[in-house]
Amino acid sequence: MTATAWHPRDIPDQTGRTVVVTGTTVGGLGHATALELARRGARVVLAGRTQARLDETAAAIRAEDGTAEPETLVVDLSDLGSVRRAADEAAALGPIDVLVNNAGVMGTSHQRTADGLELQMATNHFGPFLLTGLLLPQLVASEAATVVTVSSLMHRVARQAPLHDPRDRDRRYSRWPVYGQSKLANLLFTYELDRRARRAGLPLTALAAHPGFAATHLAANGQYGRSSGGLASILDAAVRAVAQPAHMGAWPTLMAATAELPGSTYCGPGGLAEQRGAPVVVASNRLSHDESAQRRLWEISEQTTGIAYP
Repeated sequence: MTATAWHPRDIPDQTGRTVVVTGTTVGGLGHATALELARRGARVVLAGRTQARLDETAAAIRAEDGTAEPETLVVDLSDLGSVRRAADEAAALGPIDVLVNNAGVMGTSHQRTADGLELQMATNHFGPFLLTGLLLPQLVASEAATVVTVSSLMHRVARQAPLHDPRDRDRRYSRWPVYGQSKLANLLFTYELDRRARRAGLPLTALAAHPGFAATHLAANGQYGRSSGGLASILDAAVRAVAQPAHMGAWPTLMAATAELPGSTYCGPGGLAEQRGAPVVVASNRLSHDESAQRRLWEISEQTTGIAYP
């Protein structure tokens, strides 16, 4: 961990840069990330599951920063077909300087997507893997691209990498170990992407970040499919009572996206147990640095999504 903490005031002018942020629900990490980058002059593209939710976030950002003109891109990362359609539409954006893979689900009940994939792994890893690969030509065209993938402290609960057949319907399901594996997958992907980009001489760096313990609706949505009503309201209120604000949870992502850091850097809160506070460079667990696991997950991801990175 570095001794020097980072603050949003360290963000340089982002004028002329195009940034795509996934998972931008009002009040969440993606909303806070997009808002701060828009304030610094970036052309911000909000990516999310429904146009109605995107319009809500765009309106909130315009209300908070009267100069911002966020654009929108509909994409459901749990649906590989939706990801492909979104990438086709995103071609009109031209070069992309920063892609923030922020969208995710947490602790959901056992569900299979239209592609036959478990929901948490589909949304948190396979969808972002496919989206990043499809946008790769536009990222490279920027000549200095950054891909930031949002992981979690929960990657540490994974006892093994998710290297099984992702369409195996006979595997026992436990929501929290699977969530941990999906967040471990974020790190395995980041480190492998960065290494492959360096070896290929591509002008791209891949970094990761985690928000610590941040006050978002993620836990309630995962447990109950909503953030209000009955037990969902109780859980949501409990999280918000003890966690740091969502805008601070976005700071590690903003640090990774804008600071001059080498590829494969992992950013997180610098406070006790990395749960809160100003962000610094932090370390991920040993399993995330297993190069054989990184390569094998990459191969599985290409086979699963049908994309072959150049």
